[in-house]
Amino acid sequence: MEEISLTMGPEESGERLDTVLARLMDGSSRSFLQKCIKEGQVTLNGKKTKPGVKVAEGDLAVLNMPDPTPPDIPAENIPLDILYEDDDLIFVNKPKGMVVHPAPGHTNDTLVNALLYHCGNDLSGINGIQRPGIVHRIDRDTTGVLVACKNDFAHTRVAEQLAAHSITRIYTCLVHGNFAEEEGTVDAPIGRSRTNRLKMAIVPDGKPAVTHYQVLERFPGYTLLACRLETGRTHQIRVHMTSIHHPLVGDEVYGNLPHPWHLTGQTLHAGTLGLIHPRTGKYLEVTAPLPQYFEDMLRKLKNKQN
Repeated sequence: MEEISLTMGPEESGERLDTVLARLMDGSSRSFLQKCIKEGQVTLNGKKTKPGVKVAEGDLAVLNMPDPTPPDIPAENIPLDILYEDDDLIFVNKPKGMVVHPAPGHTNDTLVNALLYHCGNDLSGINGIQRPGIVHRIDRDTTGVLVACKNDFAHTRVAEQLAAHSITRIYTCLVHGNFAEEEGTVDAPIGRSRTNRLKMAIVPDGKPAVTHYQVLERFPGYTLLACRLETGRTHQIRVHMTSIHHPLVGDEVYGNLPHPWHLTGQTLHAGTLGLIHPRTGKYLEVTAPLPQYFEDMLRKLKNKQN
């Protein structure tokens, strides 16, 4: 049983408890969290509560989450947008809303379920039965390139590159505000927030985190950026951009600024992933086109600008 303490910030004030928790606990479904609340595994200010209760700034929610049990993960015939595949690796273009691997309350409709159907037993086992083939992940509402490994040989060598920060990872994002400079770097350590352990934050004793950014296009009130990760911390781009007062459009956790679009989560796309192929030793780079919703946003911004 893991105890998680969460202090509500101003951005959570007035929202339903189950809605807040579902947003912050990436990978856990709202229905699962509602069940936990009803069973008394969640308290608000020291008292048992209901899923629909409205929270206020400063409220303390404590979650006693049950220990995860390895699920019998079903293979599901979920269509995959495969960008590249061979006997060692498979690169897929993950859509918005898809969770990468199963978690308590969300054991279906994940990328792992889809990979198990497509690849069968041809996935690495290093990360256990809950995460077969998975070497890294991207957030549920982030789109773009993700690589999975089909055997332990490939997994080990790709993981070594991740640890050495030698993999090319370039993201496209739309942020609030305008930049005076054309490019820059955010070098600030990231760790668990002191006030909300379900969020990441810049903290003095956090892990080193470096994001290089370049302006791709400017719009009134918004900027399109290319962000190259030197490190790969949880929510790195989202935290770093918010720290320099340019939160991602649609990011309800780290920014939550108003915008004219109906979005589900942050406008962030993993566009390019490059690595040394574990078998051939040659550099392999795979790209994914911007999703349609992103293209539509940019087209409207350009039309408004002209």
